[in-house]
Amino acid sequence: MAGVQGSGKSTWVGEHLAGTHVVVSKDHWPNARRREARQRRVVAELLAGGESVVVDNTNPTPEDRAPLVAAARAAGAAVRAVWLDTPVTTSAERNAARAGRARVPPAGLYGTAKRFVPPSTAEGFDRVEVVRPGSGHAATDEWRPVR
Repeated sequence: MAGVQGSGKSTWVGEHLAGTHVVVSKDHWPNARRREARQRRVVAELLAGGESVVVDNTNPTPEDRAPLVAAARAAGAAVRAVWLDTPVTTSAERNAARAGRARVPPAGLYGTAKRFVPPSTAEGFDRVEVVRPGSGHAATDEWRPVR
C-alpha cells in the first residue's frame, strides 16, 4: 500500500485484502522501538512461511518501499503496489475527523505528501494499481504520469 495518511489505505485493505492477506502495519505496534526493523522482520518471516502479506503504511518513497519489494522477491512472491491516490485535502479532512493517536499532526501529513513519489514498476513491482476515492477499484493496472 502507498498513500498519505487519511487516504483510505486501511479501509481499502479491510474491504479488499484482509480476508486473504496477513495485514502488517507499524501502527499495530505504536509503542515499539525500532518499528521499521520489526516490520521488515515480520514481513520476511510471513513471506518465508508462504503467507500473502499486505503492508498497510504510507510507504511514500521508493527508498521506503525497496526493502519490502526485496523481501517479496527473496521469498519468490509476486509484488504489487496499490496506491491510494486521494487528494491531500480529502486526506486532511479525514485525518481531522480522527481522534487520539489515530490523528496525525498536519505537519506530518503534509510532510508525507511533499515527499510522496507514486510507485512504479521500475521499482520492481509486478504491477501498480491506482485507486481513487469513489472508484472502489483500481483505476489502472499501471501508473502512468499525467502530463
